[in-house]
Amino acid sequence: MDPMDRKILAELQKDGRLTVTELAARVRLSVSPCHRRLRELERSGAIRGYRAVVDPAALGLHFEALVFISLHQEDRDTVADFERALAAVPEVLQAQRLFGDPDYLLRVATADLTAFQELYDQELATLPGVQRLTSTLVMKHVVVERPLA
Repeated sequence: MDPMDRKILAELQKDGRLTVTELAARVRLSVSPCHRRLRELERSGAIRGYRAVVDPAALGLHFEALVFISLHQEDRDTVADFERALAAVPEVLQAQRLFGDPDYLLRVATADLTAFQELYDQELATLPGVQRLTSTLVMKHVVVERPLA
């Protein structure tokens, strides 16, 4: 990864809908070499995909919480069962497995507090292996989707 590849990545993170011609102009490279570099970044997995960033409020999701989960035990089967069940919960926007306690951090979006409470009690608390749940409410996003590179 050289400085030109980083420029390409920076521009695409600002606007993933750029044409190769527009991208080449922004990074001051001719179209063919820019296209080759772009294909190589995609092939290598440096660019994992392209997507639209959707405002949760536009979908009626006005409530966001961070949920911390500790498991009873962390053997392979418990972790696999928990992660498989967690992946099926659509309100979970992100989930990270952590070192130490707690074991997981979830970012969850729901319509409102009542919907969150139902999700918390009926789905999250009943996931396989859950020992303890704690949560905190998101007041405001300060840094969102900061570009890498």
